[in-house]
Amino acid sequence: MNTRFVSALLCVLFLSSPAWAHEEKSEHLTITHPWSRATAPSQKVGAVFMTIKTNGNTPDRLIGAQSPDAEDVQIHGHMMDGDVMRMRPVDGIVIPADGEAVLEPGGFHIMLIGLKAPLFEETVIPLTLEFEKAGKVEIEAVIEAAGARAASSASGAKMDGEKDAGKNNGHGGGHNR
Repeated sequence: MNTRFVSALLCVLFLSSPAWAHEEKSEHLTITHPWSRATAPSQKVGAVFMTIKTNGNTPDRLIGAQSPDAEDVQIHGHMMDGDVMRMRPVDGIVIPADGEAVLEPGGFHIMLIGLKAPLFEETVIPLTLEFEKAGKVEIEAVIEAAGARAASSASGAKMDGEKDAGKNNGHGGGHNR
């Protein structure tokens, strides 16, 4: 079989497998539905959302993130400033013992600043999340429709060294292009 055909087939299976796509576990954490929204061609910012759970009685804290597809990546939250809700960088997000932190529109999220290319629907963007205790965790956020308010059932994550046959999603050299 042609290598490109096999890669394309694995890519389709990768994106259409809801059983695989819902969550990924490591020794310390479970990351569920990492996702972002498609962006307009001139848009230079995006946001990533997900749920992060601890696997046990030890809390952790998300303290940073990086992506090769953005110049800067920050952790943000929304806070009231008088009568106005404002988005601001935060120094971390606590994931409680036997609990979870929800990153969602209107709340905590990961801000992608200086996108190097638009985010296209049904592609992925790689991220490395950094935790105080769990260390660095590599994931991929699935890009949903521009107006999405939540992850679709086919969103997915990859963690710590897992093989990803469909990483380029059939779009060539970039992660999400």
